[in-house]
Amino acid sequence: MSIYGKYADYLPQILDSVLQQIQGIGQEYSAEHGQKLYKHLEGRVKGEESMAQKCERKGLPLTTESALIENRDAIGLRIVCNFIDDIYTCIDLLKKQDNFKIINEKDYITDAKPNGYRSYHLIMEVVTPFEDVHGNKPGTYYVEIQLRTIAMDTWASLEHEMKYKHNIKNPERISKELKRVADELASCDVSMQTIRQLIKEGEL
Repeated sequence: MSIYGKYADYLPQILDSVLQQIQGIGQEYSAEHGQKLYKHLEGRVKGEESMAQKCERKGLPLTTESALIENRDAIGLRIVCNFIDDIYTCIDLLKKQDNFKIINEKDYITDAKPNGYRSYHLIMEVVTPFEDVHGNKPGTYYVEIQLRTIAMDTWASLEHEMKYKHNIKNPERISKELKRVADELASCDVSMQTIRQLIKEGEL
């Protein structure tokens, strides 16, 4: 039996709907400003086994309530932007959507994690036409969104690949090097943002 219960079939539909809505936001922004709001957009429904493992790690019962209420990342999206400012613009536009409600946000761009990880995390409550765990219809579901620049996304992907899929003999040195690279990439992001701003000022 699926840990998502009878709601399992709704999750991909909700994911597709949210993706389409964000694509629409991006198209409107591009039409108005003549540039892309984001470079890449992708989403996924967390696999049942992965969700069950997360519940076990957190000491939660293997129930649909745990999967969809206690854990809030059954539906996940990643938005990859060209520039840091685009991330915050994207967040502002998400907050203006009538059926989206931001209930939690963590800014790991301004305040990076100790290992160098940078990203902006949102937990978003989405109104849907489907029944939810509480029996409400229309119902609400949680969506986790990660927003990153290309540099942040590249670092996070490579860091995960290297640290979690291999037996590392010298983890302290690797961690130190990864942190150094993360800081260098963050500096590049700021420099690119500055150059972009100088170009814009020159167009005035």
